[in-house]
Amino acid sequence: MAKQKTTFACQSCGATYNKWQGQCTACNEWNTLSEEVVPESVPKGMGATKGRRIEFVPLEGEEKTPPRKVTGISEFDRVCGGGLVPGSVILVGGDPGIGKSTILLQVMASLSKKYDCAYISGEEAIDQVRLRARRLGQEKSKVQLASATNVRNILTTLAEDKPDVVVIDSIQTLYIDTLDSAPGTVSQVRSSSNELIREAKKHGYVLFLVGHVTKEGTIAGPRVLEHMVDTVLYFEGDRGHQFRILRGVKNRFGATDEIGVFEMTEAGLQEVPNPSALFLSDRKGDVTGSCVFAGIEGSRPMLVEVQALLAPSALATPRRAVVGWDSSRLAMIMAVFDTRCGLGMGGHDVYLNIAGGLKINEPAADLAVAAALASSLSGVAVPQETVIFGEIGLSGEVRAVGQTELRLKEAAKLGFTRAIIPERQKRGKKESDKSLKDLGIEVWEIGHVQELLSFFPMKDK
Repeated sequence: MAKQKTTFACQSCGATYNKWQGQCTACNEWNTLSEEVVPESVPKGMGATKGRRIEFVPLEGEEKTPPRKVTGISEFDRVCGGGLVPGSVILVGGDPGIGKSTILLQVMASLSKKYDCAYISGEEAIDQVRLRARRLGQEKSKVQLASATNVRNILTTLAEDKPDVVVIDSIQTLYIDTLDSAPGTVSQVRSSSNELIREAKKHGYVLFLVGHVTKEGTIAGPRVLEHMVDTVLYFEGDRGHQFRILRGVKNRFGATDEIGVFEMTEAGLQEVPNPSALFLSDRKGDVTGSCVFAGIEGSRPMLVEVQALLAPSALATPRRAVVGWDSSRLAMIMAVFDTRCGLGMGGHDVYLNIAGGLKINEPAADLAVAAALASSLSGVAVPQETVIFGEIGLSGEVRAVGQTELRLKEAAKLGFTRAIIPERQKRGKKESDKSLKDLGIEVWEIGHVQELLSFFPMKDK
């Protein structure tokens, strides 16, 4: 009998090796290699058989867009691009206990009023799912439940019942019985996803796949999984806060980087139609080290509070603690302050926080962070009812950012009367000034970060 050929696959990135080693050289993770049996196969060429000719069509033509399935949860529909497209596959990832199963059960309960919905759980028993539905007040919903992990049985059942929407919770628990590897391995996740996606496209039902995440926050398993699906949604949030952010990082049927805001309550996840007002509800006025940033998340303007605290450090290497922002950009702004403005921040512990548990990624927050740092260092509060946004370059210049008017309209809606923004171009400035005057916002334009420090005179110590 021939000896079975084995290979060692990384459970984090999918890289394969001929022998075991402690660290994966592709993703630098430790102890993630697992032995898998390689099925015997004889490589075959194309042979002499000719293929069937494919037909080309013009680029211009009438596309048949199927009607979307609207869930009735507006924040969820916003992230998906206005609803669910029949035949689409949506991958939902997030930290354990963040609320992935909760939001999907609420979505299925809402869709079950018009469509046939099936919820297949590979992690929880049926009684556990029923218990969650009772807590959410959705126990009367017409959602079909099942607990299964065998892909062959799942596909046979779905082909016979023909549901409109299906949830698989989670893809890491499924297995194909012809593969020798354990559930959750790279080969099982890749093969199971491929089979499920092909059947969803064939029969035209919407398929939700719940995915586990690694400690870095990315979907566990092969990265090809994110390429295979149509939409990738990440559920973000801090367990210490009640807010949850559903962020779309890939969407073939809508805008990417769109977000939906939810609030975790005893009755489940509730929509937050005006997140700016909610994020600023606990803000106290005239506090040093605090300012309001007017940002854009997807197509939605959002106002959040940026908090900074500088304290003299007795350590040789001062602390740098950042929550909700990129720590490397904080280091860059501090370097600009030290080099271009002569501020000595190197001997201080620096703590930066985006209030509410939101994560900010856009560079437009640079100026707001700089204002919060300067306010904390000088002991002078940011001018009241003021919003700030702008990007800072390494030479200290303040660069313009997009959608200025949309940001300021959101600020005016919440009662802000002043704004510190980058210098605008002369072209179209008259029309912009007229619209800003109608909003009732006084605009202060700055071109260099040194001009920002004029609002925060430093005290001699």
